[in-house]
Amino acid sequence: MREDATPDPTNETMTFGQRVKRARGRSGKTRAYVADVMGHSVEWVKGIENDRFRMPSLPKVMRLAHVLGVEDLTELTGDDRITAAAYTKAEHTALPRIRNALTSYQLRPADREPEPANVLAARTHQAWKMWHDEGDHRTSIVGLLPGLLDDTRHSARVLEGADRRRAQVALAEAYHLAQLFLSFQPAPDLIYLTGDRAMAAAQDADSPRAIAAAAWYMNHVHRDAGEAAEARVDLAEQAVALIPRGDDPEHIARRGLLYLAVALSYAKTGQAGDAWRYWDKADAAAKELGDYVHPWLIFGQGIVDGYAITMYNDLVLPAKALDVADSLDLQSIPSATRRSYHLIETARAHSLLDEGAAAVSYLERAFRESPETIQYNLHTRSVLPELARTGPRMVREDAAVLAGELGVPV
Repeated sequence: MREDATPDPTNETMTFGQRVKRARGRSGKTRAYVADVMGHSVEWVKGIENDRFRMPSLPKVMRLAHVLGVEDLTELTGDDRITAAAYTKAEHTALPRIRNALTSYQLRPADREPEPANVLAARTHQAWKMWHDEGDHRTSIVGLLPGLLDDTRHSARVLEGADRRRAQVALAEAYHLAQLFLSFQPAPDLIYLTGDRAMAAAQDADSPRAIAAAAWYMNHVHRDAGEAAEARVDLAEQAVALIPRGDDPEHIARRGLLYLAVALSYAKTGQAGDAWRYWDKADAAAKELGDYVHPWLIFGQGIVDGYAITMYNDLVLPAKALDVADSLDLQSIPSATRRSYHLIETARAHSLLDEGAAAVSYLERAFRESPETIQYNLHTRSVLPELARTGPRMVREDAAVLAGELGVPV
């Protein structure tokens, strides 16, 4: 205790949640105010203060400090050294190659023979299949993506008429693949770049289908950046309005996907009523499709059900998330990356309930489904070191072994 009898903010016995609660009390701000400014629900703030949630990402901690009027970040973190495993994104060895492919301009002569639009479509289909297959999906597409980007850009520039529009659609999809490669990578500038270029290509193609896909991926970019839910919802609603009505599975799937995007945005900000209203619309679209699953957007009943786990987690209702997980048919989702993601989200629900053994078990399953999905997942990278150090004794070794396989420092 210091001379002024004020608790030492670097006291390691205080948890992050206790520090946040103390700082909020000193600032005189209500939970409702903090929730509104942070773009989260009151339950999120309560969960942080009660240590039901782990310390969020460094940018969000810095934003929280600003809201609470905290100048010294250690007053919240309690440690001058913020663990890199929790706050930095692991870099894939091929990231420089993808960065070069996106930021270098191959100024080919206009008379260079363009790749036909149907060949580009076949190549993008192959790349999508590799992305969703089992194994190291990021590493798998590295050999295809730079050349695909180069060829689609050239064909989209020199082809004419309908072929040019088809090339623009292929170009938008190539950028979507780049966006996915860049997700959970330390390259936010490239994520925004690819999102913007994909939307531009989709609009140049004058294709409602391509615009819908671009809006889905842009929604993820905005949501992960913590930007206003209203902007994300508006983008999705505009894209929905462009899709023709009817029984075309392509149109139904993309409309349902955008409804799902809106549902996820509302859940992220704690607006449960709106979140489930739009989830119901996505669910209705999936039911209308029956057994159909979109070949690369993977929209279908399984994906709608799977994202309900994420929504319940974001709404701080982990027990309900596990109810969904118990009934989810993972094999109905023809994508190893998506199956792995939903297993990670199931592990997150168990973590919220402080069920370490179950959390590690689901993370191990996620690793078996898709190693590179879990390797670059921020929840995984933040929770494993803690479980390995301070989790229940019976799971520490398993958590440490998995952390070692993923290259996560403990």
